[in-house]
Amino acid sequence: MPKSTVRKKKVYTPPAELRPQTTAAARKPSPTWVPVTAVSLIVFAIAWLVFYYLTAQFFDLPDAFAFLQELSYWNLAIGFGAMIGALILLSKWR
Repeated sequence: MPKSTVRKKKVYTPPAELRPQTTAAARKPSPTWVPVTAVSLIVFAIAWLVFYYLTAQFFDLPDAFAFLQELSYWNLAIGFGAMIGALILLSKWR
């Protein structure tokens, strides 16, 4: 039995208006403040949460730190909000 001929498919090329104009290598790197700010937000968030948990359970706070007990669960929002902010900043880092 004779073998049929194999047809070659055309390679798809998108129209010029849909093609990306700049390549990833041509983009500028992020400024240095992006990773510095992200790391400082992470350190701040961890320090805030650790300080909140340690002072809330083990120590009587002086009046200067009484606002931590007034914030109660908002302390968690502050700590995790800072971590989410760092994650958003790190997603922009090139």
